[in-house]
Amino acid sequence: MDYYTIWCNLKDSRKDLEFAVALRAYLDRLVESGRVLDYRITRRKLGFGPPELGEFGIVIAVADLAQLDQVFGQVAARAGELERLHGAVYSLVTDFRAGLYRDFPDPQRTGTGGRADV
Repeated sequence: MDYYTIWCNLKDSRKDLEFAVALRAYLDRLVESGRVLDYRITRRKLGFGPPELGEFGIVIAVADLAQLDQVFGQVAARAGELERLHGAVYSLVTDFRAGLYRDFPDPQRTGTGGRADV
């Protein structure tokens, strides 16, 4: 499993609930249509965490890079209902950062400790 991880702040922190509603609508649509497997929305608590990562964290689970690439392609088309939902989220966000993580050790991993078995 791969995890597309996003960190961000809001342009206007007073719109935090609006952001959460819009983000859930967008991500629920991706899950319902089978484009992604699952997601989680988090918010920094008590100010703990590196400020450069932003106040909000979003983790989107996909089966593999092929699924993620397909989702990116569909969102990049910037058309239809998916664009409307994405735009409602993106218009509220600033300081966007993203990363890609995987379960570890993953099924492709052989051997131990990163060294070839002798």
